[in-house]
Amino acid sequence: MRINLVVVRLCLAAFILLGAAVSAQAPYRDYVLGPEDTITIHVVDVPFTDQNPLRIETSGHVKLPLVGRMMAGGLTPAQLEDRLAESLKMYVRNPQVLVRLVEFRSQPVTVVGAVTTPGIQQLRGRKTLLEIISLAGGLRQDAGTIATVTRAKAFGPIPLPQAKTDASGEYMSCAINLRELMEARTPANNILIQPTDVIAVEKAPVVYVIGAVKKSGGFVLSAQEKVSVLQALAMAEGLERTSAPSRARVLRKTNDPEKRQEMAIDLKKILEGKQADLALQTDDILFIPTSTAKNAGLKTLETAINIGTGVLIFRR
Repeated sequence: MRINLVVVRLCLAAFILLGAAVSAQAPYRDYVLGPEDTITIHVVDVPFTDQNPLRIETSGHVKLPLVGRMMAGGLTPAQLEDRLAESLKMYVRNPQVLVRLVEFRSQPVTVVGAVTTPGIQQLRGRKTLLEIISLAGGLRQDAGTIATVTRAKAFGPIPLPQAKTDASGEYMSCAINLRELMEARTPANNILIQPTDVIAVEKAPVVYVIGAVKKSGGFVLSAQEKVSVLQALAMAEGLERTSAPSRARVLRKTNDPEKRQEMAIDLKKILEGKQADLALQTDDILFIPTSTAKNAGLKTLETAINIGTGVLIFRR
């Protein structure tokens, strides 16, 4: 009786451990395996299955003792467990199989543009557009309203009426309005993302007002919005007492990314109506010095804006 009790306890411990391992993998049970993914396979009471991690071949197969080469690509871990258990029945009585994911490499999605952490995300189960953007850290403060999804047609069409096929016929792309989507006005646009999709979040138009103003930083504009020097100054809540408006400058991008065109403007005359207001362009910098400011600070300012550090971005 004591021996039977020990056996029962050992069996219970084995099942608890197996259940814990399955629970730890629960978020990935719906993940579809593919080439270059790495897995481990364990069969209870079959020591030779406790081996090094297995990388799924380009063909989608894995090679195992007794079973030989078996197709793993296109299956979830749970489905692969069922197939392995079926194949092992002639060698093992009631085989208990556990497939664990070690490394995800087969279902990359690329997220670029105005997100916090652009790069490659791996699909783990079914993920929507907003879920993938969230995995990339969410939208930056200077993000625009449009995300473009590009998909290889081999993974099926983009199920939206505005989707278009490129000239090669191999890819589809679709522009999706993120503002409308997040406001729940177009929930159908929150499409399921497929492997190898590329999601590009556009940067919003921004103008910068820096220097002797009350609210220095970048100001996000709507897609079609135009803004003048005086309007930008109003966004920055006006001049500081120490400002030198007659020596203001606008720095504008040129074809050379290392240089900006510098335009001197007399903001004092514009405020007095003695000089025409100037229309600003996207990424223009309106710089208003203090009465003691030196030119040396201007390059530091440009560098800070170009690398996106030390400059507050305001959405209205």
